[in-house]
Amino acid sequence: MEQDLLKRVEEIQAISAVPKILETVAAMTGLRFVCIAHVTDESWTACAVLDKLDFGLQPGGELDVTTTLCEEVRDCGRAVIIDSVHDSDQYREHHTPRIYGFQSYFSIPIFRSDGQYFGTLCGLDPEPARLSDSVTVSTMHLFAELVSKQLDADNKLVTARADLLTERETAELREQFIAVLGHDLRTPLGSILLGTEVLALKHPDPDTRPVVERIRRSAVRMASLVDDVVDFTRGRMGTGIVMTMRDAAVDLTLEQVVDEMRGLYPQRVIEAAIAPGLHLHCDPERIAQLLSNLLKNALVHGSAHTPVSVSASLAGREFVLSVMNEGDELPQSVIAHLFKPYWRAASRSGSEGLGLGLYIVDQIARAHGGTIEVSSNGGTTAFVFRMADCVAA
Repeated sequence: MEQDLLKRVEEIQAISAVPKILETVAAMTGLRFVCIAHVTDESWTACAVLDKLDFGLQPGGELDVTTTLCEEVRDCGRAVIIDSVHDSDQYREHHTPRIYGFQSYFSIPIFRSDGQYFGTLCGLDPEPARLSDSVTVSTMHLFAELVSKQLDADNKLVTARADLLTERETAELREQFIAVLGHDLRTPLGSILLGTEVLALKHPDPDTRPVVERIRRSAVRMASLVDDVVDFTRGRMGTGIVMTMRDAAVDLTLEQVVDEMRGLYPQRVIEAAIAPGLHLHCDPERIAQLLSNLLKNALVHGSAHTPVSVSASLAGREFVLSVMNEGDELPQSVIAHLFKPYWRAASRSGSEGLGLGLYIVDQIARAHGGTIEVSSNGGTTAFVFRMADCVAA
């Protein structure tokens, strides 16, 4: 019970407008004691106080609710306004004015938006005051309604923050779990790949060779999916995709990516024009991953009957890497979503991957201070990665 009362006091104290409301009401009415009280069947608790009478109440202070007129306001749900107790037939002999020694008094009910009674905006003074004129009454009701609306707004904000924190914690735990799972999957996948190489060397049986190769390709694809998930979770958890920037030759690295993709897609033609002697300041493994993801995207979603073209070269001090494929033209509405995680266009027939490849391409490009552009015209779709001022010293 005490904790609940303390919470109600804190709710009112948290409303920054409350002190100004109390000051305005006091100035408007001339009353020297104004407060906001939380009122229940058993208690009357001051939540905010303006006291120029030395009445002795502070926020959190309590009165016997049976000695107050706020009990009446709670029971009937209507305001009590007294200009002068001496002139009031209803309250002249009432015990409350005698106990607290006031002549003028008001108590305006405060309700929450769901209709639940919270308490009152109330005030008193030993001297009579003109409180019952329509302007004063409507203004005091307006202030009580303002407090009510602010109470509900603050409660909704607290609830929303709590929900957001819970959702964020759940998302972080989920992403941490995925990252750990991805890390732990790499070891058995490495064993599978090693096993396929041993089988191919020690048992070169033409009948089993296709099976071994199929296992190898599946393991490579699984490893790629795991890498994509781990990179994605790192990016979403704030640590970002890990980069190791250094001066390195990338032409042979890019050629190796093309050769690997030719092995994974033997039925497809990949035409490559990679300038020799490319020395860049970059993370060469990540540049290779970028090309690999772009090539997979082109091979999966492009026309199966035309070559995929790769080019890499320097234009001045700018490195330009492009991947082009023939196929259906992509509308701008699809291009606008291509680099979002887990997104696939309904019109795109390929089902390989998790929809993270192009998202990771974009993240690698950004981490290198570069850009990735997409164009799709006349049946040709091109992805172009540009990175300026990256030539190794």
